[in-house]
Amino acid sequence: MLFIGGLIFALLCVFGSFVASGGALAPLIMSMPFELLTILGAAVGIFVMSNSKDVLKEFPHYLRRTIKGPRYNKAAYTELLVTLFRFMRLAQAKGNMALEEHIENPNDSSIFALSPNVRDDLATRSLICDYLRLVSLNMDDAYQLDEVMGRELKKNLSEELHTAESLQSIADALPALGIVAAVLGVIKTMASISKPPVILGEMIAGALVGTFLGVLLSYGVVAPLSSRMRDVVMQDARYQDLIRTVFVAHLQGNPPQICAEIGRKDIPHAFMPTFAELDSALSEATNPGAAAAA
Repeated sequence: MLFIGGLIFALLCVFGSFVASGGALAPLIMSMPFELLTILGAAVGIFVMSNSKDVLKEFPHYLRRTIKGPRYNKAAYTELLVTLFRFMRLAQAKGNMALEEHIENPNDSSIFALSPNVRDDLATRSLICDYLRLVSLNMDDAYQLDEVMGRELKKNLSEELHTAESLQSIADALPALGIVAAVLGVIKTMASISKPPVILGEMIAGALVGTFLGVLLSYGVVAPLSSRMRDVVMQDARYQDLIRTVFVAHLQGNPPQICAEIGRKDIPHAFMPTFAELDSALSEATNPGAAAAA
């Protein structure tokens, strides 16, 4: 919602200062529909040409994510840490083979059942199960797991950032598209050179609206949208990267609680629970009856 609020404030300042300084909105309003059709129509066409069908289908999803902000909050990070703690504790107590029943049938897993948000997040659940499966198959090299997970997470992030990068390309093109619209307006004006100066002045003003809109849409709308989308995607990517941190700590021989604490340190500051908050959550996971009584 901050993005929408900032956009409204920016537009009010741009058009408000224009009116306050004596500018007339009539030429803008008269020319804007045709200039916007030229500029935005060309921009949409370029976006469609430069992206696959799958990217186009996912664009509304990324737009909603950008407006809403990061999907994972402090509670989500804490829940994920507690879930990973339960798996690490089970592996420590009964061996890595005990993980198999949970990773082969996650919907029936008693551990996933205690963390429904993690269970219902298909991408996160699949990542946990895939790499716990490798651990249960005796992958005990922490550096190898770190490298393999790092490559997959980097690939996933690159794919997730594609829409934001495509929008940035459109933002870079919009000023030029504004010039195209302005040149078309100048051509129209030159074809009417015999008309009175008053009419020619209005036509030239209308042509310049194209340049104005191209620059405004680029630097005032699409570029900030691309930047915000990139930030949201990168913040959400830290959620799954937390899994790698905890798994690597586990393979390095650290106790489950230490693994969780190492993971806590890798959480973005805005969403990082305190040591006491995580300790309380882990204590409840270890002994829910005692925690409830306390």
